[in-house]
Amino acid sequence: MTRTRRGSILLCFAAFWACALPLSCFIGPVPLSPAEVFQALCAKLGLAASPAAGSTSLLVVGDIRLARVVIAALCGGALAMAGVTLQGVLRNPLADPFTLGISAGAACGASLVIALGGELSPAVLPGISQTGLIAPAALAGALLALFGAIWLGSGKSALRRESVVLAGIAVSAFLGALVTLIKALHEESVTSIVFWLLGSLQGRGWDYLPMLLSALAPGVLIVSLNFRKLDLLCLGDDEAARLGLNVGSARFWLLTGAGMMTAGCVSVAGIIAFVGLVAPHLLRLCLGGAHGPLLTGAFFGGGLLLVIADALGRCLPGGQELPVGVVTALLGGPFFALLVRRRR
Repeated sequence: MTRTRRGSILLCFAAFWACALPLSCFIGPVPLSPAEVFQALCAKLGLAASPAAGSTSLLVVGDIRLARVVIAALCGGALAMAGVTLQGVLRNPLADPFTLGISAGAACGASLVIALGGELSPAVLPGISQTGLIAPAALAGALLALFGAIWLGSGKSALRRESVVLAGIAVSAFLGALVTLIKALHEESVTSIVFWLLGSLQGRGWDYLPMLLSALAPGVLIVSLNFRKLDLLCLGDDEAARLGLNVGSARFWLLTGAGMMTAGCVSVAGIIAFVGLVAPHLLRLCLGGAHGPLLTGAFFGGGLLLVIADALGRCLPGGQELPVGVVTALLGGPFFALLVRRRR
């Protein structure tokens, strides 16, 4: 594939991504005219005078819908980039952002706060509510699970992909059992824990953005600085070493970057399946296997996919809402099965 064609495809993805963000702000249970939504968006972006103080349109569009759409775009892009990175590092087409037990760690941290938050909040951080502790606890659990899997997979030798995968499975199994134990001991919290595990962007405002960026931005930076090493790792460990690559170090930093992106997303939005698995495969059909364009396309393509899925979840009649994790699973599962079948 020529560089010009790749550039044209990436520009198309970026254009669709830029159009989808404002358009999805028109969808929601509160009835607003297109003119009101457009005026509120322009006011929030500083392109027009703000509506009257206390305006419903500015509150709904600027502080609720736009924040939610921005978080969806960042989470979708980060999950897709993490999927591309993990599939390249582990040389496994079925690897996804939750391979290393990151989702199980986040679920364990969030479940502890949901079940014990009433007692933990005053003791740990006075003045912070139980709800305010969920995202930090999920982030801490995800990062601990990530580095635990990397530590178990390294041992005394270099970090090998087979040992990392096995370590991730072990960490996921153990932490999944802990989540089951928490649900069994605190039956009154089961509904809240399950809803968080489904993955949802409901109620995610601008105050969640610093938590997301604190883990997402370093992860994106690490992967972006090491993307050329992904192309070498795909050749195999021996060939990459002959070309001068420190395989263990490269694998460590790339896994860390992918894990940090995933941890930030899971801490804010819960577990959102299939975005990090389906998006990389679709993008390889358009962009080929070079990881530089593939990572760029993953940011725009994954963000676009999650923004559309979240908009579909808000289209239910009667003001009801479907968690975005359910939408991505319903759409991604059959589509991925069809893709695998056609490639066979």
